[in-house]
Amino acid sequence: MAKNTSSWQIYRDWLATQMGVDEERKTDVYLEISQAATLTDAAYWFQLVFAAGIATIGLVLSSPAVIIGAMLISPLMGPILSLGLALATGDFVLLVRAIANLTISCLVAISFAILLIFTLPFKEATSEILARTTPNTLDLGIALFSGAIGALATCRPIKGVITSIPGVSIAVALMPPLCVVGFGIGMGFSLNLAEGLQISKGGGLLFLTNLVAIAFASTLVFLGLNIDTENVRQRAKLWESSDHESLAVQNFLGSYKFLQKLRPIGSLPSRLLVGFLAILALLVPLSSSFAKLGQEVSLKQQQNALRRNAISIWQDRFSNFPNKQIRSSIERLSITEKDKLVTVKLNVFTSKLYSDAEKEQYIQQLANKIDKVPQQIQFTLTEIPTATNELLVKKEEVIQPTVPLPPSLNELQINLLQSLNKAIADVSFPPNMQLVDYAVSIGNSQAFLINIAYLSDRPFSEDAQALVMRDIQKRLGVSEAKVSFDYISTAVSEIIFDENTATIPTNANANLDQIGKLLQLYPQLNLSVTISLRDLENNDLKKSYFQAIATYLASKWQIPKQQLNVIQSVSLDNLNSINPSQNSKALLKITLKRR
Repeated sequence: MAKNTSSWQIYRDWLATQMGVDEERKTDVYLEISQAATLTDAAYWFQLVFAAGIATIGLVLSSPAVIIGAMLISPLMGPILSLGLALATGDFVLLVRAIANLTISCLVAISFAILLIFTLPFKEATSEILARTTPNTLDLGIALFSGAIGALATCRPIKGVITSIPGVSIAVALMPPLCVVGFGIGMGFSLNLAEGLQISKGGGLLFLTNLVAIAFASTLVFLGLNIDTENVRQRAKLWESSDHESLAVQNFLGSYKFLQKLRPIGSLPSRLLVGFLAILALLVPLSSSFAKLGQEVSLKQQQNALRRNAISIWQDRFSNFPNKQIRSSIERLSITEKDKLVTVKLNVFTSKLYSDAEKEQYIQQLANKIDKVPQQIQFTLTEIPTATNELLVKKEEVIQPTVPLPPSLNELQINLLQSLNKAIADVSFPPNMQLVDYAVSIGNSQAFLINIAYLSDRPFSEDAQALVMRDIQKRLGVSEAKVSFDYISTAVSEIIFDENTATIPTNANANLDQIGKLLQLYPQLNLSVTISLRDLENNDLKKSYFQAIATYLASKWQIPKQQLNVIQSVSLDNLNSINPSQNSKALLKITLKRR
């Protein structure tokens, strides 16, 4: 036995040396972990409350990024490692302090989560919450590995392994399960008690799994590194003799005789047995969830295999003509299996309808592929024609005369335009705005788009546009309708003719082209021409000016004279005072009006 003990001691010392954990580092680790189980560190409690708040809100919002942030700042790993160290070293004082810290920490986190849930107006269980209500054996394995690496990262000197700590915090996720417990309690008291308790039960089981597994794994690591040498124990006792919390625990234990009997918490095999039994106890509820998960995965695999077989048989043998030309394509496939009966629902686009014999052939080939008899396959084929002639003739043969025909595209268009005309006619537009025309389109994304062209002396503001758009949406009953506006100015151009000549200046062609485009696009617009002549000029020039503009627009833009109006000329005796540089020229002002 002494030889075995010596071999075990040599192995532990060798492992500690390989991990870079010397005697000084062991002392530092022991004291740091012991100090982590304190109840008087205000920073610890602030960090705990903030982590609980972030995790609760992240769970309600179903935001993985926010939940990960709460995992990283959660301080619960410290007291759990203290629990593992106490079990490894048999330090009963540290064990009591760790249990007290964890108990109060859990109560604070759960209470704060309940308080937040009561203040929120919505209490729906999100996917992130439900994901933490069904822990299984895999979660236990993750917690065991995470506890071991967390203990190793804590014991080793600060080097590259410091990057392991955030990963451990994310992997074990200690804070979110506690907040799920708080969410379930809050939901149970405010909405559904049974559902809330079920959620709390699942979250509590996940937290307990993580707690027990991390404590047990860290116990094994601390034992393997021989963290409790005689020198370390003496240094730890010296620190406990000066620590107020440790002294308070010692005084409390000394006040009751039955507690003094608990102080030697058993031999190392006994402590390990307790931890092992706790793991086994957790395996009972976790295994049932794991078995259920296995059944779900197996069922999903079977469905995927059925789906692949159904698709491959159709594509290889039925989707093409004998000359390899495409006959059909799969639009949707639904396949389920229940009580050995396979139900297949297949929607295809096809240029030639399938016969009953072809359908029976498909059922036979699928049955052979999946080891079924044809009677165990219920096959429904929905064919969507992609051509006319034969397909349309066959479709007409099955139409019952009593069934009303759907409205034609032309009838749908007329009904839509009537509804739009009535809705837009009732819209309250700004006083200075005249509706010219509107256009409606429906995009590939099924977005309803309305473009309105209006005539005004100035464009109206974004606020006015928003009011008009909401009014149109309300009258059409389409809240997602998008409305855009095209502004057409009433004052479009001015043309200055040289004295006693009706030739259009070259610099006016661009303006007249713009006017021509507008009149061609919107036939309901009229062009009004105001001709201003000097008193000394011949009044007949007015007709020449107007005729020149009308001829230009008719020849280049096919604008009829009915869209052009001339307004009585205005005398410009004071033209010099208006524009002295143009005192020898006639001025034409061109404006747009709606008929």
